[in-house]
Amino acid sequence: MIRILLADDHPVVREGLRGMLSAEPGLEVVGEAANGPQAEALAAELRPDIVLMDLRMPGGDGVDSIARMTAAGLSCRIVVLTTYETDRDILRAVEAGAAGYLLKDMARAELADAVRAAVRGETVLAPSVAARLMDQLRTRPERPRLSEREAAVLRLVAEGATNAEIGRRLYVAESTVKTHMLRIFNKLDVTDRTAAVTSAMRQGLL
Repeated sequence: MIRILLADDHPVVREGLRGMLSAEPGLEVVGEAANGPQAEALAAELRPDIVLMDLRMPGGDGVDSIARMTAAGLSCRIVVLTTYETDRDILRAVEAGAAGYLLKDMARAELADAVRAAVRGETVLAPSVAARLMDQLRTRPERPRLSEREAAVLRLVAEGATNAEIGRRLYVAESTVKTHMLRIFNKLDVTDRTAAVTSAMRQGLL
């Protein structure tokens, strides 16, 4: 039996989803949440196999909750089920750890099949969402690449080391460190050390 947690701020939507999913063999709705924080608490308590998560709810953004549940190491799969399919929403959800992105206009059988597929470990995307995501990935700027030495310099910057301290620890002249920093700034399109560290961490370069 696949155990499902519903997270949506509209009671009538939750009631409809419960009826649809409970009518399908092998599916059971074990809990309902009206916002993100409630979903997080119930996911930790009930340990469902899958969470169907709306995105825009009062009292907590769905994407933030997805990120927190993913970071907490919960074993449940989290699939977005929403009416919104903007590029920003899709990318944020996927980057936060969502295992899929579905739209509320899908048929009952399609939703049930998607739930089963997600629990099997597959990524489930509504066709229009998949197309938008592919377009975004194709047009996204290529992530900059730091050399091993540049990455080493930036890690020391993140630790708060000065150029002189970095030079001593890497056995290079301070002028060489400055050259590395200029190249890092250029690659990351930033103008100061804090921005360089922040940008590199956001892009997974550190």
